[in-house]
Amino acid sequence: MKSTTSEPQHSTPLRLGLLGGSFNPVHNGHLAIARQTREALGLDQILFVPTSHPPHKPNGSLAPAQDRYEMVRLAISSDPTLAISDVEISRPGKSYTIDTIRLLQQTYGAHTQLFFLIGLDAFLDFPSWREPRTLLGLCRFVVLSRPGLSFRSLSTVPLLPPIPVPSLMDLDAGRISRIEAPLGTQGLICLKLPPSPISASDIRSQISQGHPVANLLPPSVESYILQHHLYQEGRNRTNS
Repeated sequence: MKSTTSEPQHSTPLRLGLLGGSFNPVHNGHLAIARQTREALGLDQILFVPTSHPPHKPNGSLAPAQDRYEMVRLAISSDPTLAISDVEISRPGKSYTIDTIRLLQQTYGAHTQLFFLIGLDAFLDFPSWREPRTLLGLCRFVVLSRPGLSFRSLSTVPLLPPIPVPSLMDLDAGRISRIEAPLGTQGLICLKLPPSPISASDIRSQISQGHPVANLLPPSVESYILQHHLYQEGRNRTNS
């Protein structure tokens, strides 16, 4: 599936979910999150946006951007509801969300509704992002549950509207699956998803030790990793 390069034509507004990340590597948990969110919110498509140089992450264990892009492309190639963009890896320097959103708005046009998908752990740092108040007027934020974290922590994040604590507790307990709140001009959605036990860092560790990862990755991604000797610094490179 090729990168998004031209504006799609739709008679009704396109509801597009944006899923950014290092995808180092992309795994079955990422794919489950994309599909579950698309279904829960009635989105038309989820656009994976691999980062080039994430400003909030060290680059020590980061595979080359082109390899991470190619792994995502392989992982989603059979699903037309999933797409990929090279908007960040084709831009020099660090990747900032505000720049990405503006470029995607130009690509898709004003008729497209952008839903920015982000894990609760990353969203807690939102006030430190570049131009956070401007971002709130450009897209709707969808905050996704993360293992070991509570939605109640949102009650202490600056810039956010007051969300009733009982509602956040109901969300954490699974009694409800989503909350919508006013935020900027677009709004905020908190979405409770089934927990995923899969971690990219665990996968990298397993690969470096020569352990199998067949149930954690799409087969095409596992083959790519072995073929290109990714994440194998800690083992003898005997795979071809």
